[in-house]
Amino acid sequence: MLATTLTGQVQAADRPVRLASDFTYPPFNYKDAEGTPKGFDIEIADALCQEAKLKCEWVTQSWDGLIPSLLARKSDAIMASMRITDERKKRVLFTDKYYQTPARFVAREDAGFQIDSAGLDGKRIGVQLGTIHDRYVTDMYGDVAKIQRYTGQDEVYLDLTSGRLDAAFGNSDQLALAFLDKEQGEGFQFVGEAVTDKAYIGEGTALALRKTDQQLADKFNKAIKTIRENGTYDRIASQYFKFDIYGD
Repeated sequence: MLATTLTGQVQAADRPVRLASDFTYPPFNYKDAEGTPKGFDIEIADALCQEAKLKCEWVTQSWDGLIPSLLARKSDAIMASMRITDERKKRVLFTDKYYQTPARFVAREDAGFQIDSAGLDGKRIGVQLGTIHDRYVTDMYGDVAKIQRYTGQDEVYLDLTSGRLDAAFGNSDQLALAFLDKEQGEGFQFVGEAVTDKAYIGEGTALALRKTDQQLADKFNKAIKTIRENGTYDRIASQYFKFDIYGD
C-alpha cells in the first residue's frame, strides 16, 4: 500500500522514519559490543518517536556524510548531537533544541601553553571532521596550529593519549564524560575558557531534517515539549548527567 508522506511524496505506508547517526560520540550516541545503538541521543529519540507515534529505525552514517545522506533521501532525520548553526540552516531544517553545551580544549595537565595564537603556534589540535569544532579551530588557529581531523571522536582520544596530539577541542560535556572522567583521561584537563560564541557553537543541539519536512519537524517539536513537561526528559538525562544538559 502506498501513502502520501509528510513531504508530499509517495512511499510505503509502513516505512519507518530513518534516524541517522555516526555512533562515535559516547555517552550521546554509540554502539555496544552487540552493535546496538546506545546513549542519551538514542534514548531521547526513542522517547520522541514513542510520543509522536512514529515508527523509527537507525541508520549508520559517517559524520561528514550525515547531511549529504539526508538530502539524498538515505535518511529522514539526523539525530547525532548536531548543533544548530546559521551555515547548516541554509541546508537543513532544525527542530527545537534538545540540549545545549559549550565547547572546550583539553590537554595534558603539564602542557604549559595558553589557548591563544601564540600558545597554539605549532601545536597539533585534534577535532572531529566536519564539526563546528573543526570550523572553530580552523578559523581561529588554522594559520598557526596543525589541525588534525578524524572521522570519530574516539580516534581523537587515542592520538591525544599517545602523544600524537597536543590538544583536542570538542563538546565540553562529551570531553568530560567520555574522556576526562575515564581512566584514559588521567593526567589531562580542560585548558582555556569555555567557548560559547553562537556563531560557531550554535543555538543548541537538535534533530536535522530536509526543509520540505516541516510537518515531521512539528511532530518532533511537539514531542520535545511534551517529554520536557512530563518528566521523561529529566528521567533520561539524570542517567547520564549530574547537571542540566538542556541549558538556558
